[in-house]
Amino acid sequence: MSARFKLGALLRGGPIPHNGSMDFPYRTYSSYLKEKYGRPAYRVGVDGGFSCPNREGDRRGGGCTYCDPFGSRSAYLGEGDMDLESQIRRSLGAMKKRYRAQVFMLYFQAYTSTYGPVEELRALYDRGLGCYDFSELIVSTRPDCLNSEKADLLASYARPGFDVWAELGLQSVHGETLSRINRGHDGEDFFRAAALLKKRGIKLTVHLIFGLPGEDRAMMMETVRQVNRIRPEGIKIHNLHIPSRSPLYREYELGELTFPGSERHISYLADALELLHKETVIMRLTTDTPSPRNSVPGVFLNKSEVSRRTAELLLSRGSYQGKRLDKINSMA
Repeated sequence: MSARFKLGALLRGGPIPHNGSMDFPYRTYSSYLKEKYGRPAYRVGVDGGFSCPNREGDRRGGGCTYCDPFGSRSAYLGEGDMDLESQIRRSLGAMKKRYRAQVFMLYFQAYTSTYGPVEELRALYDRGLGCYDFSELIVSTRPDCLNSEKADLLASYARPGFDVWAELGLQSVHGETLSRINRGHDGEDFFRAAALLKKRGIKLTVHLIFGLPGEDRAMMMETVRQVNRIRPEGIKIHNLHIPSRSPLYREYELGELTFPGSERHISYLADALELLHKETVIMRLTTDTPSPRNSVPGVFLNKSEVSRRTAELLLSRGSYQGKRLDKINSMA
């Protein structure tokens, strides 16, 4: 068994850690960072001032039905405008003080961080990277906003000891769902973009949402299976939440939506983890939008509790990340 999780020891009894240690029956992001850096490492999430092609260039209007005007902007940046350098200084200071962080990764998190001409993107990335001796560059984007030229730009930053990651929002492989939530792209766009990144050695994280309108468990697991085939280095899974300033909230007010609660979401997570390759880093299992912006479901277990209960459920099954793949491979 991999050192990343000591399943046998946990199955024999004893408490499950709450801190994302290597004892979880799946490959946590914290354990990955510990293996890689051996020191406290944190992402510095910034807003590069981008918009989104699905908003027609307007940060405040349109977009995916579940997205509010903040476009996944990090909560610690607040709601006011702040230049890139100020964002980085503020975040570095807070993380050094609160977490005693020693390693930092520059994370262009908000909106679509490849939405613009290549030379403008290069200037912005260079500007951010010039603010500190960062250990990684991470860019969050959409499948329909990535082409060969932009993938080449991202790859140009990679070097020994310095990784480049791209986070691609997929949410679902099902065309009817993507249309229903106004994603503005289809599954083929995603797989095309993923291939561009993988070909250039850029590490890939895929974003999924469980509980989207019209989707059942089988549809969610089919998304997981298809994503697993391309072997992403990381995955982020979110529960459906509905910010009060999102288009989806208006549907909720009309009584047109239902969504899974914490226990149902945890059961989805355990099923999904069994289908994911053991080397895939599990970077997120739930959404942690600040409560003032998260209208529905409102009361939901926090991310550490979701992680703990997911681990407990897997262990109660005698299971772990990739177990169903192991079974398939053993029958082949």
